[in-house]
Amino acid sequence: MTRYIRHAALFCLLLLAALLVNAARVQVVRAPEYDANPANRRPDIARYQQPRGDILVGGRPVTGSRDTGEHLRFERTYRDGPMWAPVTGFASQEYGTTLLEHAEDGLLSGADPMLAPLPLWNDVTGARSPGGDVVTTLHAGAQRAAYEGLGRRTGAVAAIEPATGRVLALVSTPSYDPGELSGNGAAALRTWRRLNDDPARPMLNRAVRRTYPPGSTFKVVTAAAALDSGVVTDLDAPTRSPDPYTLPGTRTRLTNEVPGCADASLREAFERSCNTVFARLGVEVGVPALAATAERLGFNDDGLRIPFSVARSTFDTSVDRAQLGLSAIGQYNTRATPLQMAMVAAAAAGGGQVRTPYLVERTTRASGSVVAAAGSRPARQVMRPSTAVRLKELMTGVVESGTGANAAIRGATVGGKTGTAQHGVGNSGTPYAWFVSWAQGERDLEPKVAVAAVVEGTAADHGEVSGGGLAAPVARAVMEAVLKG
Repeated sequence: MTRYIRHAALFCLLLLAALLVNAARVQVVRAPEYDANPANRRPDIARYQQPRGDILVGGRPVTGSRDTGEHLRFERTYRDGPMWAPVTGFASQEYGTTLLEHAEDGLLSGADPMLAPLPLWNDVTGARSPGGDVVTTLHAGAQRAAYEGLGRRTGAVAAIEPATGRVLALVSTPSYDPGELSGNGAAALRTWRRLNDDPARPMLNRAVRRTYPPGSTFKVVTAAAALDSGVVTDLDAPTRSPDPYTLPGTRTRLTNEVPGCADASLREAFERSCNTVFARLGVEVGVPALAATAERLGFNDDGLRIPFSVARSTFDTSVDRAQLGLSAIGQYNTRATPLQMAMVAAAAAGGGQVRTPYLVERTTRASGSVVAAAGSRPARQVMRPSTAVRLKELMTGVVESGTGANAAIRGATVGGKTGTAQHGVGNSGTPYAWFVSWAQGERDLEPKVAVAAVVEGTAADHGEVSGGGLAAPVARAVMEAVLKG
């Protein structure tokens, strides 16, 4: 009898061991597989069982959470959603996350291990930390000025602080209300389909995810390369540039929109935006030197993140001399995001140094304690300080006596460069109006803001599109907002 009891006990022990092994297999080995199974709603229920952390601008949240009382209990809400959408993106129960909501999702949702009171605490207890907050570098007044300045037009604005690289404004229009995508019901589905079917592409972040031909604003880069390489040593010396200029190896004659460009000095050519002068300068500088200057400023960089990714701005390095002439005036294959062109303006304003732009100042726990702080990134010297001084002089002249008069601000020093970029087959598309600039208040020791604004003209504007007319007033409003504090 005792033998049978021992056998039964041993058999029970074996069954218990098998149960423990199977439990370990299910809970440890196969846990990721079960978590990822679409039929498993437990992770989603846990994820939305508590409010999401907030994104803050100037100490105030531009996001929130709404208690629905359903299984997926809390939905994301947004204050002034369309204005902030190019920064926040959306956090949807059905369609996932984008932009800052995506880049900081672990912290905002409470899943980031850094939020736990002790290492591995949440893994042991199965608890979820309250969502943390993301404190941005944005300037609320500058963001509103850019959004209202663009109005119903299609376009984008990027503004940064030259001394630090802090992103002060990031606007794209037309926009959308990300709160309409937060839930998982029929209304969110209708909004998703409407937004994706809209030819205006309101969910495209034009400030960082679309590249445009920069047109004459790229002449800032060409001027920097010409000054750095010694091709130009005197801003007021004649440049021996014909008008029109025949592109090397072709019969294509490049002309200007304004008179007085023949043999113009660099100063005159910059203020009048003479295509012939800058195309010829680009050819004389050559591909290696011009490409090196562009790449130091950020062109051809695949890795820029702020923390979400930024589209690659391009300067083609495999061009012939004729194509180089067009590239030097921001045409051919030269393309840039508004954020990239704001970096160009910031480099000119910042003594030839540029800092990698960043959007997140710090992240905090729900209690307010700091999880991580960003701080300014190291500066890169992208041009000679003397070159930057002369570029500031040239850009100031554009606003004081050139094509950028609409950007002038009383009591401040403003430098800028206009641009009207052609595109389409045979340049048939309505041009893009550009303006890049920087501003320094009379009591400031250095420029406080660098801005790039681009406006996509409509068919009705075709004959009247200009950077000075459409984009400069938008940039001025952003600069004024920053200078006011």
